Amino acid sequence: MVPAIEVVDAIVVGMGPGGESVAGELAAAGLSVVGVESGLVGGECPYFGCVPSKMMIRAGNALAEARRVPGLAGTASVVPDWAPVAARIRDEATDNWDDAAAAKRFTDAGGRLVRGTGRLTGVRHVTITTHDGGELTFRARRAVVLNPGTDPAIPSVPGLAGTPFWTNREAVRATLAPESLAVWGAGPIGMELAQAFARFGTKVTMVVRGAHLASREEPETAELLEHVFAREGIEVLTNTTITGVEHSAAGFTLALDGPGATTLAAEKFLVATGRASKLGKLGLDQAGIAYDGRTPPAVDDHLQLGHNLYLIGDAVGAGAFTHMSMYHANIVAGHVLGEDRGTAESHAVPRVTFTDPEAGAVGLTERQARAAGLAVRTGYVELADSTRGWIHKSGNDGFIKVIEDSATGVLVGATSVGPHGGEVLSALALAVHARVPVATLKTMVYAYPTFHRAIEAAVRAIK
Repeated sequence: MVPAIEVVDAIVVGMGPGGESVAGELAAAGLSVVGVESGLVGGECPYFGCVPSKMMIRAGNALAEARRVPGLAGTASVVPDWAPVAARIRDEATDNWDDAAAAKRFTDAGGRLVRGTGRLTGVRHVTITTHDGGELTFRARRAVVLNPGTDPAIPSVPGLAGTPFWTNREAVRATLAPESLAVWGAGPIGMELAQAFARFGTKVTMVVRGAHLASREEPETAELLEHVFAREGIEVLTNTTITGVEHSAAGFTLALDGPGATTLAAEKFLVATGRASKLGKLGLDQAGIAYDGRTPPAVDDHLQLGHNLYLIGDAVGAGAFTHMSMYHANIVAGHVLGEDRGTAESHAVPRVTFTDPEAGAVGLTERQARAAGLAVRTGYVELADSTRGWIHKSGNDGFIKVIEDSATGVLVGATSVGPHGGEVLSALALAVHARVPVATLKTMVYAYPTFHRAIEAAVRAIK
């Protein structure tokens, strides 16, 4: 007997931040909405990503700031204790990895939550394999929204499978800071967690395949973070890869291929080598959408893959950030409800790596701008040379770099590294997004003495 197909207004597959947002708004507007989630409602960000990791970072930064008291305000004795961090993550951030509150928020808005794995089985048709082994099929009158998200990408390395290695998901569950930690990867997750644990006394060694940390950012960002990490005792092994993994009661032993040591021993091993999209599991071909498993399929200005089939979040390829997923959700919800909320743009996507110093950037790097064929001019200023940097003293590492398209006279990219670098970035993000002329930026009034005042010096330094 063929199962009945239930007709609803909208189906949202993947209840991460963007999916939860669009599903909740559509339900609150009176539409019949089915939200499909195989994991936790809310997705990676509140349980394993943004929120708990930033609690770890905040705690580590507090320790670092206390260690800066000498030379500024007297003396201080610092005794790290991971227990308050672990407790805060469980009690305040994740409810011990229980999504009951998020699920209730959606159902209270009028939505129907189905726990299971959804896939397209036709145009506006979604079939869900439920957690209890059953199967449900729905057809959407108005919209299907796909928000597949990502999983940690795990390289195929001899000996790795079956060992208790960490990804970010296990790292945020840690109840103790390990004695030693090997970190594989040099992106935001690897750098943030490496520094957080190091500040609690963990001996951290990073294994980096390329020549630098933060390879997608400006070279000045990589140079500064490498300097700071070295100063804090974090060892970075560049141009090195891992060719084998062994695990015993003593911990991990990693076989290395690089210019330095041939093995690395550590109590814990964090694999932070990127993220893998789950888009390929959604059966796009069943809705007539071609997908090669690598290049994100094209969407229109309202994030549609096809008529009434929307794609939001990481899988769009415009930036794997919670704020992009939420941005997409707002546009899609408006489009479904017949409201004009603008169209999707990706020329001014902000990003922040929450190391200390924070590394914020928006738009294109200098390298990307030149590769795109733009004639660019750049401006650069060290924060230590600014009045606020001089006042701040210890912990004032940072800079601002701006990238101008000389043909149009507007910024196409900018980087803000330093104390509160992500906050200072906001003015630069606005300038890039709104295409504010550099000539206008040079005539603005910048409050004194702030870190953001260095923006004025950076645009005046353009040459």
